[in-house]
Amino acid sequence: MPVRRPSLVDDTVTLEPTSPGPSTTTSKDDIFHRLLTRRSRQHLLSDSTTDPNPAPIDRPLSPRIDPKFAFSLPMFRRFSERRRTISEPSLPNLVGSNGGEGEVEGVSEQVARAAKWLARGDRLLFGREGEKKDEKRGVKYLQRAVAAGSVHAQAILGFCYEFGIGVDVDYPQSEHLYLLAAQNGNSLAGARLAFLRQYGRPLIKIDRVEADLWMKKVSLMSPLSMSWLLRAANEDSHPAAHYALGVCYHDGVGVPRSAEKAVHHYMMSANAGHPRGQGILGYCYGEGFGVEKSAERAVELYTMAAVQGESVSMYNLAHSYEEGIGVEQNTGEALKWYLKSAELGNCYAQNSLGYMCEEGIGMERDEKMAVEWYRKSAEQGYPWAQCNLGFCLQNGVGVEKDEVAGAYWYQLAAVQDHSRAQHNLGHAYQYGIGVEKSEPLAVEWYRKSSQSGNAFAMHSLGYCYQNGIGIEKDEAEAAKMFYRAAVAGHAPAQLSLGCCFRNGTGVEEDEEEAFKWIRQAALGGSHLAQNTLGHFYEDGIGVGRNLKKAVWWYRRSVRQGNAWAQTNLAALYTDTEGVRPRYKEAVRLLRSAAGQGHARAQVRLAIHLFHGQGCRADPEEAVEWLVKAAESGWVSAMTSLAHFLEVGYGCGRDRERAVYWYERAAMWGDVKAGERLVTLLGSGDGEEAVDGMGCIAPAA
Repeated sequence: MPVRRPSLVDDTVTLEPTSPGPSTTTSKDDIFHRLLTRRSRQHLLSDSTTDPNPAPIDRPLSPRIDPKFAFSLPMFRRFSERRRTISEPSLPNLVGSNGGEGEVEGVSEQVARAAKWLARGDRLLFGREGEKKDEKRGVKYLQRAVAAGSVHAQAILGFCYEFGIGVDVDYPQSEHLYLLAAQNGNSLAGARLAFLRQYGRPLIKIDRVEADLWMKKVSLMSPLSMSWLLRAANEDSHPAAHYALGVCYHDGVGVPRSAEKAVHHYMMSANAGHPRGQGILGYCYGEGFGVEKSAERAVELYTMAAVQGESVSMYNLAHSYEEGIGVEQNTGEALKWYLKSAELGNCYAQNSLGYMCEEGIGMERDEKMAVEWYRKSAEQGYPWAQCNLGFCLQNGVGVEKDEVAGAYWYQLAAVQDHSRAQHNLGHAYQYGIGVEKSEPLAVEWYRKSSQSGNAFAMHSLGYCYQNGIGIEKDEAEAAKMFYRAAVAGHAPAQLSLGCCFRNGTGVEEDEEEAFKWIRQAALGGSHLAQNTLGHFYEDGIGVGRNLKKAVWWYRRSVRQGNAWAQTNLAALYTDTEGVRPRYKEAVRLLRSAAGQGHARAQVRLAIHLFHGQGCRADPEEAVEWLVKAAESGWVSAMTSLAHFLEVGYGCGRDRERAVYWYERAAMWGDVKAGERLVTLLGSGDGEEAVDGMGCIAPAA
């Protein structure tokens, strides 16, 4: 199965790119296309990954607005225009100002009232300057300030709704207020909005392209708005402020990056019993970020937060139980916590629960239910779920097959820099699956994916270079791409690189180097490489000839159903000196390979059936297999079939069809077929030449 989870979930925002698990590959025989669909979920959430971003293609609906502080957009714009003439205050006066701007001569009465309400609300929230702490009253004053157009009040009120300070937690309200404030340059709102867009929260749609834009904008905004958060944490020691400030230090958003300061604030938040502080501190212990790594301590903290209803910690706790990290493995407990988190709207847990349904982990397999969970998560913008849903739609897993919809979901995940989805979308463009075929676009998406370190994409891009698909042919560049993927442990690329060294394609021919890479691929489980390695041992290519090892590797490949290995092993059992003949086993292998449409096996099976070697003689069935092989383009089958038709072996004599198949074989360069065709056409029925051809033409 694929590697399914890159990391843990913390609640931080970071600028480092993700390292997603394996995506897909493309080979000249399309053998590995099924790998395209390998799926994953992101585990123990490190809400911390941001990468280069194409433009977004889907926007969430506007969140609902609380009528208590709703006001019209034109009114808001008027307030905004007024504030453009007001200068920045000094830090001590920031809280008492309107939107982070100080009083100036001629300021309107309404703006003055907004500043007054903002200052009163702030004092009530924290119990400052002799005011008795009263969060609910503080929120009411903030709502008045917002209605009067205070940008800074919007940011603070958004913070209250995000963390349940004086009001019930309401993420959509929080998102709305942050957006209003951030659009007018408030860095506190910009930092929190970037977080919500990056990692989502229940009912908040992820958009990592927009998240990246907001993080970049925060660095250009005035840092004065952040002083509210600094004061709330450092002077008032508010647990939510400690948590949020720790996130800023964790990723260097609005403040210099510092693991030490991040962990300090996380600990202050966690020690005060704040569930999000406990959860993110658990992540730090789980990853060894700023503290000594301890999976056991991480589980303790996840549990503390989970029992308080914190959905991200529920998810991380579920993952810990599923994988046995810091706690004894327990699939039942994992499923319980995934379900609790998913029902709270956590998109990460919804995706993981979908995977468990699809694979039947801890429950009966239920692909339809898997699609439902994937869809819930995907509609919240989670790229892993979008990729998984795209796979299900593209392949008809748990839902009616819809390749167009599958490509659509791949696209949504791909623009959020989801490496696997980028590769799968490239594959869709290469072969026109659900989209109009475009090889240049395929190359573009393969390149984007490979830039994130996706080995599957490197291999696919190398194949395009090798064959001039959507890009100018460059065998040397192809070999470089194969090498990059091969050293990353990607077995198909190791096989491709080995073939390059075997044939001198883009590199100097080197059989020993070819053997080395193909052996690596075979050890990695590639059935194609195992078959090829068997061939190397059989013929002594890059290694001493060893029929015993050849048989061993062919058998490894046969166990995975490889038709070439089945045919090659059958040939060893019947034609090779030094290997004990096993005719019945050879027939069994050939039947399996022939049933997969392998033309060489079909021809060899026909020989066994004609002679009764390892089976009962059956010329009629032999003809049936020759027809299949000939129609698939196997030249020796065309010649043999023509001869059977000519003389009536296993079928009625049919001179006209015999001529047809001799002609087809001759066109492909079969000399004997050409000679027989001339004789047959020149001598009437040509019976005098039958003995010269023998009872059946030589097979491959």
